[in-house]
Amino acid sequence: VRWHRRWDGRMDTDCTICMERLVTSSGYEGVLSHRGIKPELVGRLGRCGHMYHLLCLLAMYNNGNKDGSLQCPTCKAIYGEKTGTQPPGKMEFHLIPHSLPGYTDSKTIRIVYDIPTGIQGPEHPNPGKKFTARGFPRHCYLPDNEKGRKVLKLLIVAWDRRLIFTIGTSNTTGESDTVVWNEIHHKTEFGSNLTGHGYPDPNYLDNVLAELLAQGVSEATLKD
Repeated sequence: VRWHRRWDGRMDTDCTICMERLVTSSGYEGVLSHRGIKPELVGRLGRCGHMYHLLCLLAMYNNGNKDGSLQCPTCKAIYGEKTGTQPPGKMEFHLIPHSLPGYTDSKTIRIVYDIPTGIQGPEHPNPGKKFTARGFPRHCYLPDNEKGRKVLKLLIVAWDRRLIFTIGTSNTTGESDTVVWNEIHHKTEFGSNLTGHGYPDPNYLDNVLAELLAQGVSEATLKD
């Protein structure tokens, strides 16, 4: 983050965190204080160039997972390594000698996620309270081709960063304090697409790559 003083000409806009003008003090003045950060100081994010009050960026970070990462609220660019709040569990995968609809020339990768019920940690909505884990183990499917194998490798990274699942309220049942998917869609139907969670779906692999990228998991991750 680069610091700017008030006279920077690019600051004639609003801070989209507090909705105050960048040429005025942060809306968090008097609410949040941090040694060395004056409420009028403004920072510009290095890669995307979007500008915010430094105090607002600090407030946004404090309201998140505090995992060392920061996500630009305007363009969603991620700085640092984003991690999630997925509870402990197990991810396994193996090949099965059958093809998915639309991928008749490929075998199939089956991913098995298993998360047991447990007690919520400090990063969860209700620390100390029990959470449920319905429908586990969950089976998901990818074609065993070049792009499918790339998606698998990135899903492994996302799993290790605790980004595949979270604890929240189920969109299906309305149950709270339960394990739910976390914005990375999976195909859970094998031979059909009755629910929209199966194949054929020619755009799925590209869509899930975009969803992984939005969580900071990209091909560049595999080269680290």
